[in-house]
Amino acid sequence: MDTAENFFATCPRGLEGVLSAELSRLGATGVAPTPGGVGFAGPFTLCYRVNLESRIAGRVLWRIATAPYRSEDDIYRLARGVSWPSLFTVTQTFAVTTVGRQCPLRSLHFVALRIKDAVCDQFRAVCQARPSVDTEAPEVRIHAFLNEAMLSLYLDTSGEALFKRGWRKSKGEAPLRENLAAGILHLAGWQAGVPLFDPMCGSGTFLIEAALLALNIAPGLGRRFAFERLRNFDATAWQEMQEAARAAAKAPVRLPIWGADRDAAAVRHARANLAEAGLAQSVEVKQEDVLDCHPPAANGLLVSNPPYGERMGDAQALADFYPQLASVLKRRFAGWTAWFFTADRRMPQLMRLAPSRRIPLYNGPLECRLYEIRLVAGSNRRRSTA
Repeated sequence: MDTAENFFATCPRGLEGVLSAELSRLGATGVAPTPGGVGFAGPFTLCYRVNLESRIAGRVLWRIATAPYRSEDDIYRLARGVSWPSLFTVTQTFAVTTVGRQCPLRSLHFVALRIKDAVCDQFRAVCQARPSVDTEAPEVRIHAFLNEAMLSLYLDTSGEALFKRGWRKSKGEAPLRENLAAGILHLAGWQAGVPLFDPMCGSGTFLIEAALLALNIAPGLGRRFAFERLRNFDATAWQEMQEAARAAAKAPVRLPIWGADRDAAAVRHARANLAEAGLAQSVEVKQEDVLDCHPPAANGLLVSNPPYGERMGDAQALADFYPQLASVLKRRFAGWTAWFFTADRRMPQLMRLAPSRRIPLYNGPLECRLYEIRLVAGSNRRRSTA
């Protein structure tokens, strides 16, 4: 399809600007950020490229209809007017998801039922049969978004969420989502070749996302997408796009990326995930307490998602830990820049290290901060509040 289509890519809140820039680089036009995602336009095959190459998007939705509404009957009429049999087959299962923002209707569940009825009635009229609903693992997902006056209908082109790259076989405790980790690396200004160290690496999310970026490996290579099940799927264009991405990827080599964790199980998880991603020889991970660690290079970026109250530990244990961590950073990491992603707003104050930047981000529904701390010799003790 050469005509311009309209899409919406979701992302973690706080990364809309990063996703907008990425979509522009991938060829999108009409880029329009909004809380929780970015609208954009382009030929239908652009959604193939975004699903394949985006490191920030969580899901790519194709907008197929939009119109004003006042009642559930208006919603039924809009959905009934869509040519669903031209989009997917009667033998495929489907499900409807509804999201409302300032929606005046009483029940979003009833809205979903009306859209489902409209889809089935359209199929009966055209095919003399209706598709089945499967709310657990549908082959086609229809998304409805309602604000105070407008309804938009979308088809999901992604399937499983895009942060599920396929390499995470070993999760460990409280893993960070892959697209959020990739966004944090972007906000930190990390580029391939710059030494990167995560001394509390957990299951290795920062390490793997950095290595994939350094080797120019498209995050969607090796997985399947929902657009492959749609009737307008162009298998030739998709195959050519995948082949181009594989040709652009660099062979795994040793990278200046290091990880450590004091927990032996976490180290096993990180190494297993690196191996699954084909990066076992590219990144070094060792078992070591962050309070015992030394910088693996003269300078670079330290990026980490330290434990905090919502994840593990208690408030007093963390209050005792933060000054010790600050002491290690000041004594050993002069010349480095540290980036900490945390929901604990006490962290900078208890560390007595003044952040040069505080970036609001969300980890799911949890409001967090990404703190930049430039490490210099000496105390760097100006008090700071989050």
